[in-house]
Amino acid sequence: MAKQQTKPPQKSGKNELKDNPLRENLHRLISTMLGNDFYPPRKDTFYNGIAYYVRERLIDRWLTAQRSYYHTKAKRVYYLSMEFLPGPFLQNYIINLQMEEECRKALEDSGFDLFQLAEEESDPGLGNGGLGRLASCYMDSLACLDIPSYGYGIRYDYGIFQQSIVNGYQIEMCDNWLMNGNPWEITRRNFLYTVKFYGRSEQYTDGQGKQRRRWVDTDNVSAMACDTLIPGYGTNTVNNMRLWAAMSSKDFNLQFFNHGDYMKAMEAKVLTENISKVLYPSDEAEQGKELRLKQQYFFVAATFQDIMRRYKKKHDSFDDLPNLVAVQLNDTHPSISIAELMRILVDDEGIEWEAAWNLCVRTFAYTNHTVLPEALETWPASLLGRLLPRHLEIIYEINHRFLQEVEKRHPGDDAMLSRMSIIQEGAEKYVRMAHLAIVGSHSVNGVAALHTKILKTDLFKEFDMFFPGKFKNITNGTTQRRWLLQANPGLSKFITSTIGAGWVRDLYELKKLIPHADDKKFRSSWRKIKLENKKLLADYILKKTGVKVNEHSMFDMQTKRIHEYKRQLLNLLHVITLYNRIKENTASSSVSRTVIFGGKAAPGYFMAKLIIKLINSVAAKVNADPDIKERLKVVFLPNYCVSQAEKIISAADLSEQISTAGLEASGTGNMKFALNGALTIGTLDGANIEIMEEVGEENIFIFGLKVDEIESLKNNGYNPYEYYEHDPELKKAVDMIASGYFSPEKTDLFVPVKKALLDYGDRYFLMADYRDFIDCQEKVNKVYTDKEVWTRRSIMNTANMGKFSSDRAVMEYANNIWNVGKIK
Repeated sequence: MAKQQTKPPQKSGKNELKDNPLRENLHRLISTMLGNDFYPPRKDTFYNGIAYYVRERLIDRWLTAQRSYYHTKAKRVYYLSMEFLPGPFLQNYIINLQMEEECRKALEDSGFDLFQLAEEESDPGLGNGGLGRLASCYMDSLACLDIPSYGYGIRYDYGIFQQSIVNGYQIEMCDNWLMNGNPWEITRRNFLYTVKFYGRSEQYTDGQGKQRRRWVDTDNVSAMACDTLIPGYGTNTVNNMRLWAAMSSKDFNLQFFNHGDYMKAMEAKVLTENISKVLYPSDEAEQGKELRLKQQYFFVAATFQDIMRRYKKKHDSFDDLPNLVAVQLNDTHPSISIAELMRILVDDEGIEWEAAWNLCVRTFAYTNHTVLPEALETWPASLLGRLLPRHLEIIYEINHRFLQEVEKRHPGDDAMLSRMSIIQEGAEKYVRMAHLAIVGSHSVNGVAALHTKILKTDLFKEFDMFFPGKFKNITNGTTQRRWLLQANPGLSKFITSTIGAGWVRDLYELKKLIPHADDKKFRSSWRKIKLENKKLLADYILKKTGVKVNEHSMFDMQTKRIHEYKRQLLNLLHVITLYNRIKENTASSSVSRTVIFGGKAAPGYFMAKLIIKLINSVAAKVNADPDIKERLKVVFLPNYCVSQAEKIISAADLSEQISTAGLEASGTGNMKFALNGALTIGTLDGANIEIMEEVGEENIFIFGLKVDEIESLKNNGYNPYEYYEHDPELKKAVDMIASGYFSPEKTDLFVPVKKALLDYGDRYFLMADYRDFIDCQEKVNKVYTDKEVWTRRSIMNTANMGKFSSDRAVMEYANNIWNVGKIK
């Protein structure tokens, strides 16, 4: 950290400020916007000052872009997502606005550089994992590609949680990301929309004598717009991420206050504003379920009032709505939008049902992100009917009309009707939100070729047959501006000096690196850059965990949400096997490894949290064993987030993408690691298959059962005990976990892990994939010992990642789903 100066910097002339108008402008903003003196210089003051300096440029460009959208009557994309995970903004804005040199000059004599000031910024607590990060990558690409768009979601006061590790256990703490303010946010108190809950639906006769329905006797909440601007790289386009904050429509009760009941005086206000308080509140209790559904409808209702306001500025008829509005539902969370738009068109605007439904379907498109049945949202009809009574009526009507069409094509097939119904019948009825999204959208897409195939042939096969051509594939992508240009400045500069800067806007340009993979001098420079990144990460690991790691060891990474299907436990079984081999002097390779884990477990997910504890217990044992020395280190980095990922990904040698085949929809971490030159070890799952096709089978390590092989095992009666009993290394590793070897203070602590692997059927096929995984890791070791071969493969990974830019994905959406064009 830079030391604070104790005396003013020496002036070079009579009026030093005039010698540097950029610095003068920065000092003006510190004084006028923050009410602070720029001397003595403080990091927080100068961070906020440079933020407002950049924000001025952002707002100028945003205003110009908005005017051009109205002037050209452009069709706009509205991307609805329950979460965004943008990461810190300062460096990203400076890069995309190409202001780096200007900002450096503005900071002259301050004692701070841009890197130091960027460290002051917190990660926005607006998302959790891949879903939110994908949404933010797409927002970046939409701006870079000059596509008029808005991102809509919720402005959470608190993120999901800050993760700390205490005695090896995950401890969740409040993520107060707004504690020091947010200079990037523009609050629009003039954009307050009323959002309704509860009440009842009633029939009435309108002025033309028509029977209509309306939603009355509601509890109301206000939604306030909070804007964050998203600039494109190398273009003047700046789009908008508009997030909604809940504001009580009731002030505190003065009568209660005057009688000394201060809690009661604030109760209604506090309960109302809980809606945007926390990302993903626990839904184990009934109140938690209700709050989650409230969150979903809250941001949907505010968003559609905003969309309609914008549309109605220039249009008296709704005939052109689908020609000017494209709404993309990012997973099922915003799918209540379909019922909401129908309510607006039918109830508020008086449009006949058939015409309204035609407009609705042509407006919406839905992206599915999971094949896990438990992750496909369903809501109890009783809850939805209590909270949103009119919407449940509309959903029933949509379902009734849809099932009539199904009955016409499949007369007498009650099983088909049951499978396709939006309403899941039973002792308690549930609303299947994925079915609502499919029926109410003109396009449904998966996010990797395998994922889309599973949707079409298994999960939603009846819908694919019923709606031919509706299901499409658009493989996910990631933005190279953040995940290479920003996250890996050393490699970015080296690539640009070799092939030019065209890759920043066209990632296929990286193919120009292929001839250089055979240049020994080029490979040497590539290795040096990787080593420097590893040194930086080693320092960070020491600072965060107290573990000293060897930067010359293989950095083996698995950083992602902790979930059983992602199989961090399989990775840990390899660590334990490697540990045993070193202890027994039977290790076939002298390669040193640093195995790095990171990721959060959902607070209510017992097994995921136990796996975190197990990782840390294994790490404690391995790292303290004098027999192991530098051969093996295990690290769990707490509080995985975007800013931490930027440090990790650029330093990775090996990327662990080892989910059970058929369960990872796509993944984007696999793309980020490969883009930065890490080699992948993975199953034929998600986008791993397409990465293999692009980089070549020789430049990736593939192991494990394929989807059809897993299905065959299931059908023939999978028995994990067979693998356990016939593989001595596997048996030893599992028994060490269950016997208390890694938990001497509580010997039965990890018994549930063994039970999950053996007694409860090994749902994710770790036992079946273990031996192939171990053998594949031996192949990794063999290649890693030949630095020239490894480096060549690393270069080939980076060079062949053009397909996995979010720019390519967004253009596919634009051309194949949204039917929108670029606006300069």
